Amino acid sequence: MNHIYIVIATLLLVGCSGEEFKDLHDFVKSSGVGMRGKIEPPPEVKPYVYFAYLNEANLPNPFMPRKQETRTSAGAGENQPDMDRPKEALEEFPLEGMEMVGFLSRDNVGYAVIRASDGKLHRVQNGNYIGMNFGLITSIDDAGVAIKEMVQDSSGAWTERESSLQLLE
Repeated sequence: MNHIYIVIATLLLVGCSGEEFKDLHDFVKSSGVGMRGKIEPPPEVKPYVYFAYLNEANLPNPFMPRKQETRTSAGAGENQPDMDRPKEALEEFPLEGMEMVGFLSRDNVGYAVIRASDGKLHRVQNGNYIGMNFGLITSIDDAGVAIKEMVQDSSGAWTERESSLQLLE
């Protein structure tokens, strides 16, 4: 009895394997013919050329901090600030951390009230120093304070820079 079921199943499977999908099989076989992609060869890798930085023409090492040479007053030029003068109270704070909060006038002399980053109030006038860049107060009015700072560039030369603090409303 089992043999009969196997023979019937085999005949059914053979009957289903007709030629009705022959065109589909031929299309699948022929669709990939001639469609090989062309891959270009990778570019040639250039060998690494080592550069001995410290041995070439006495160049400075870019990974070591440069020390600023302190110049004497003869070679520093006219813009070098006085390094020997005593520091004023507002020279220990950066200018960005200060605010002008008031203006006073007495005997035709203008004074600015400055709040430092530590929260304390200071009264300043023309000629006082302020900020960490040797900032000299050049003028004070009811709108703000004009400051002339002295900054040192990478070559060691001193240059002037204008800054200001505006009165807070």
